[in-house]
Amino acid sequence: MADRTTNLEMPFILPSQAQKHVTHNEALLVLDAMVQLTIAEDRADPPPSPRDGTCFLVKEAASGEWSGKEGQIASWQDGGWTFHQPLPGWRAWFATTGALKVFWEDEWRSVLPLSPRFHGIGINADSNATNRLVVASPASLFDHTGSGHQMKINKAAAGDTGSLLFQTAYTGYAELGLAGGNAFSIKVSDGNMWKTALAIDAGGRHTRPNQPAMRAYRTGTSMTPEDGQQTGFTHFGVNRGGFELSGSTSGGGSAILVPASGIYLASLQVRTASSSGHVTAVAANGSASALQVAGASGSSGTLSASMIMEPEAGDLLSLHHGGTATVMLGDDSTHLSLAML
Repeated sequence: MADRTTNLEMPFILPSQAQKHVTHNEALLVLDAMVQLTIAEDRADPPPSPRDGTCFLVKEAASGEWSGKEGQIASWQDGGWTFHQPLPGWRAWFATTGALKVFWEDEWRSVLPLSPRFHGIGINADSNATNRLVVASPASLFDHTGSGHQMKINKAAAGDTGSLLFQTAYTGYAELGLAGGNAFSIKVSDGNMWKTALAIDAGGRHTRPNQPAMRAYRTGTSMTPEDGQQTGFTHFGVNRGGFELSGSTSGGGSAILVPASGIYLASLQVRTASSSGHVTAVAANGSASALQVAGASGSSGTLSASMIMEPEAGDLLSLHHGGTATVMLGDDSTHLSLAML
């Protein structure tokens, strides 16, 4: 039977051994030094006044009592030095650098490098090749360290995307950032098709490409609608946000289909060549509204009016005519404009 342990070389108490307490205490001193090992410093020469129980890593070109002990751990105990050869897998805390290291292939290696670089990090979740940082948490906080704090999203080229994507069940429904260009945009989706709600260029100018706005007119020279008749439109001078020409009216042309409910600024312009007294009103689903213009008998020229309206999605807008007048047609003569506010 060997008289010392294999790894820490602690002495065994042998049969019929005298002063067994000496051997036992020697083993306890080894345990006291090597368990929860802390290296106070790595150096080549013994310190002048070491504190009892302090451990050092002996560097190359060791001198004095440490001569020939390079690479070993020197421990000051009971007024003298004991030396221990580290084995693969030993771990120690290096106090001067604040690093936890493991002994492997004849050198001490940091368990975590001072500037760690990972291929992926998952916090309460698993990372993958695309989502290299994954956090599953009720909230995330990015705090300051005395002043401000910036979160930076960088892309390689103008045509790439740097954005924040908001999802439900991993399907995107809203996105803000630089999506496919260097203009800041906010986009929304129904789960299939994306539309830009807001775009801001480098000059600070913003546009709303899908905010409903239109100007509609009817081609031709003139018309003389009958009293009580409704007429429609044939073309859009401006059409943004999904307005459509829908169906036909009794006096010709088609009604305008409103794409979205909301508050709109509406403007009506009517130009007449002659009038026997007439009223032209915007009609919603066949009923005349308060937006109207009126011409006296014998009058002619251009009349206009504006007001705030609140149509519903799917409403059909047309013109309702009262009295008799010759109405001039074309975008520069008679038209209806709407813009959602």
